[in-house]
Amino acid sequence: MHSDIKGDIKVMQEITFEAYKASGALMAMLSGGGAGLNGIAATLERMSSQYESGAVALRNICEKHFPMAGLKGAKPMPPRIDLSGKLKVSEYGWMHIELNALLPNCRYQAPSYLTDTIIRLLDDYESRERSLPRFDKAMLVIDEHCDIESRSVYDPDNKGWKAIPNALKNRVIKDDDQFSLSVALLSTRSKKVACHIYLLPQDDISDFFCLRADNYPFFT
Repeated sequence: MHSDIKGDIKVMQEITFEAYKASGALMAMLSGGGAGLNGIAATLERMSSQYESGAVALRNICEKHFPMAGLKGAKPMPPRIDLSGKLKVSEYGWMHIELNALLPNCRYQAPSYLTDTIIRLLDDYESRERSLPRFDKAMLVIDEHCDIESRSVYDPDNKGWKAIPNALKNRVIKDDDQFSLSVALLSTRSKKVACHIYLLPQDDISDFFCLRADNYPFFT
């Protein structure tokens, strides 16, 4: 048992060291003075990918050694340290995920950290013996709450929203093709930073936007 933990701790040290090296490479590039904007951006992308994959790996290692994991009749694990947010399902079957951060920059690939976060929220919900909804044809609404100062990515096509349907596919939506899943990217001016994700049947699209236009709360 202890040798297993020691092995995983070694992996954790390797992960953090690789992330440290990635940030060191960026500092060296900036100190040299000859780095162009494209080179800096590419290095930042690599560093971000390293940190994201490392964070997911660390999550899995920590969960592996959680004392209650796998014990028959054990109390369900608590929510993951407010790392992500919360998930609710309304009486009408609409699903709402609130993330405690805005969508990350994602020009080349879907961020693994965001996908992993949503999967864990789904797992937490089901671990409490609650059933997730299932949609053959759905509407995915992603509504970022922020103001000019707090937004981190300006263009919608650079936001990592594709990680969201990737996490939901084969879990709450049958498929994410254009005929099975409609997508809306919205923004709401707010001092409180959050990303609100709604999933509802396509037949309820008009109801959703009517409620939104009237500032009527979707969930109580």
